[in-house]
Amino acid sequence: MTRFKNLGRMPIWLTLPAFGVLLVLFGIPIVRLFLISLNAPAFSVANYLAFFGQSANVRVLFQTIEISVVVTAICVVIGYPTAFMIVAASKRLRMVLVVLVLIPYLTSLLARTYAWIVILGDNGLVNKLLLDIGLISTPIPLLYTRWSMYVGMVHVMLPLMILPLVSVMLGIDKSLTAAAPSMGARPFDAFWRVFFPLSLPGVRSGALLVFILCLGFYITPAALGGLGDAMLSTFIAAQVKSTFNIEQIASSAFVLLAIAGVLLSVLGLDLSSGHDRASETVRRSQENRLPSFGALARYLNELAAPYRAKRWTAELFRATSSRNSTQLMGAVIVVLVMFFLLFPGVVVIVMSFSAGAYLEFPPSGLSLQWYRSFFGNPSWTGAAWTSIQIATAVTVVSTILGTLAAYGLSRTSPRLRSALTLAILTPITIPLIVVGIAVFLGLVDLGLVGSKMGIVLAHSIGAIGYVVVIVSATLANFDRRLEQAANSMRAGPLTTFRRVTLPLIMPGIMGGAVFAFIHSFDEVVISSLVSGFSIRTLPLKMWENIRHEIDPTIAAVSSLLMLLPILWMIAIYFMWWRSRPKRGPNSI
Repeated sequence: MTRFKNLGRMPIWLTLPAFGVLLVLFGIPIVRLFLISLNAPAFSVANYLAFFGQSANVRVLFQTIEISVVVTAICVVIGYPTAFMIVAASKRLRMVLVVLVLIPYLTSLLARTYAWIVILGDNGLVNKLLLDIGLISTPIPLLYTRWSMYVGMVHVMLPLMILPLVSVMLGIDKSLTAAAPSMGARPFDAFWRVFFPLSLPGVRSGALLVFILCLGFYITPAALGGLGDAMLSTFIAAQVKSTFNIEQIASSAFVLLAIAGVLLSVLGLDLSSGHDRASETVRRSQENRLPSFGALARYLNELAAPYRAKRWTAELFRATSSRNSTQLMGAVIVVLVMFFLLFPGVVVIVMSFSAGAYLEFPPSGLSLQWYRSFFGNPSWTGAAWTSIQIATAVTVVSTILGTLAAYGLSRTSPRLRSALTLAILTPITIPLIVVGIAVFLGLVDLGLVGSKMGIVLAHSIGAIGYVVVIVSATLANFDRRLEQAANSMRAGPLTTFRRVTLPLIMPGIMGGAVFAFIHSFDEVVISSLVSGFSIRTLPLKMWENIRHEIDPTIAAVSSLLMLLPILWMIAIYFMWWRSRPKRGPNSI
């Protein structure tokens, strides 16, 4: 009996509600989808052979991989120096730059995509500028090309590359890089031999995250790319809306999922900032790579010792002009990246006040006509109200379940916590189109397709993951001795959690709630699969208008959505400010 009582007190049971929702809506349906792809119970690979037997499918698959690789490479090339300069900046400037990166990350995906449609269109900002300065006589086709698709996808994915890099770089011990110049290393050598190997976990995690999300990218490629730039996610979505051949859809989805699964299993997704683990990994990889040249390397190292000693004295008193030029170049890179991330939103906001019959930049006159068009049109306001209702319900459900799961995971062993966290984050770490199809099957079994409750549950499986990540990060810095002190004063577990733990982790809970709301309010892919034809959220309404007609009202809607992240960040900062320790009158 005592054993069962102790088992009932284990915090791991707090994760059951979150895992129950995940299992019913995603776990069981994804297994069913896999069995369907294998023609269970006959079990054959005929569907996969049929997929690879069609040259069009193979071409789309390789094109999807090619586009994902190119976008990932561009994000690494741009994101690494940007993250490096952000980390090298002063604390206050670093916070400002991180906020500037977060603003476009939290901005609606459709709003950012629409911004590039406005900028790159035939009557867009770029063509108008080139026409005004006389470089071209007729508009050049910038939109609906592979180039415009790359621009839009990099704009969306770049924050996802920068933020993991900043997180890992901040955890690198600065004394290691500071010690290298004192031993005669040039600045570039110190960076390449010391700092860069320690930052590789951030490069790996950011690149994996960007690549896997690009595999399932649907909205931006479909809106900005041409007919010959289709990705496999677009191909799967077209199958769902047209023939709905579940065997073909399942095999296509699992081909996409297999690529993501292989990369995740081989490389892993690690945001660890510990420099000891990174340096140990780099050292072992170098040893395994050159096992037979160890003696030769040590011999050459001894021969080079006198040269390094002379270079140390020369470098010690060398002028710092090259360092200043490097810092200037880094500052220019950061300014250009911030301009790239923020300028499209500024353009849309300014153009939304245009007084003309169509959008123009700069506006010939100022007017609120497009905002009146939005608030005066029941189809727009009704879609917005539906999105608010659904996002609010998703926020409540995912915040409660995610907080309980994060609290239970924080009290388990590290190995078990790692495995369970990976499972609960699966819906946000695999291609989104695969998640949407699996959730659709799960809601069909429950009879909730085309209902608000079905959309709430569908959005919640991803929102729970965001809440778990943010609340777990808050709990990692929580001093558990406070709970022990409360228990020593005869406070029960529930009282301790309500009076001690909950107030201290409330900023993390509110941050998770904000991310859950944004995730639901901006969701398009899953909503388009499970909403049926009866429910239209604001993102679905915007997507329909972007695909079929460019209504200038979308500019007003997009500008409103671009202001939301600023309000969210103000709310998060307010919660953090309210929860920080208060200094007493006698404190120093």
